[in-house]
This record gives sequence, C-alpha cells and structure tokens, in this order.
Amino acid sequence: MNPTDLFLAVLQANKGIIYKIAHSYCQEAEDRKDLVQEIIVQLWRSFNSYTGEAKYSTWIYRIALNVAISFHRKRTRRKQVSNPLSEEILQLVDTNVKDDTSEDISLLQRFIAELRELDKAVMLLYLEEKSYREIGNIMGLSETNVATKIARIKGGLKQKFSSVKK
Repeated sequence: MNPTDLFLAVLQANKGIIYKIAHSYCQEAEDRKDLVQEIIVQLWRSFNSYTGEAKYSTWIYRIALNVAISFHRKRTRRKQVSNPLSEEILQLVDTNVKDDTSEDISLLQRFIAELRELDKAVMLLYLEEKSYREIGNIMGLSETNVATKIARIKGGLKQKFSSVKK
C-alpha cells in the first residue's frame, strides 16, 4: 500500500478521535472545520515520522491534542484583542431547561470547556475511558501525574456542580 493510501486508511479508521477533539475545543462549526483541517494537515506532515512504537490512535491523539491546544490559544488571543465583552456575557445559559440530565451534561460540557488546555485534554481522554497509562503516553505525562490531575480536576468539577446546584 502506498503512503497516501495508508494515510487515508489510518485517517478513516481514526476520524472519530479528530472530531471528538475538535468538538471539545471549538463550539463554533466553522472553527471546528478549521481545526479538523489543521489536524489533518499536521498528521500528514508527521506521517513519515511515525515510528510504530505506539498505536496509530495514540499517535493521532497526541498530534491532534497538541494542534487543538495551539489552535485554542491562538483563537483565545484573537478574541481577547477583538472582543471587549467577557465570555460569561456571551454564553448565556438557558435556565428554563427541565431535564436534569441534559442540564447536568450541559453544565459538565461548560465546565470542561472552561478548563486549561492541558486539563481539558486529560479530561477528554478520561471521558473516552482511556487508561492512565494511555493518557500518559498520549500527553507525555507519568501515570501518577495523570492520576493526580484527574483527581484535582474531578474535585474542581464537583465544587462547581455543588455551587450551581445549591
């Protein structure tokens, strides 16, 4: 199989990873499209340097999360320069939601979106039910560091939930 066909096959088999990350880092559809394209470009540029030491999915997670974090930082800087309104003002929450489950999921998504880039990436992988070892391999962290980060993030999320639910 030639390199282009192999790349397309790997991309097709793992496209869900790319879309999950894009959705986690971008609320706007156009931003998601841009991020997906940027991830694919970076994957293609790095494809020849893939060593096979990790699974393709681990390799894709690592590149996609790095691209998403950089993309998010650039977008955040642009918004700070061009948008005098705070993010809280722009993101109004519908208080008329009756379904507690969908409200809790919406709150969780909002709270995760507010996390720092690295913490958001760790939580995304945790919610994908990746093991601490897999998360560590993808993020370049030790298993202990992953466990500590997850415990702290979960504690912070619980605090946020309890303050909202009072």
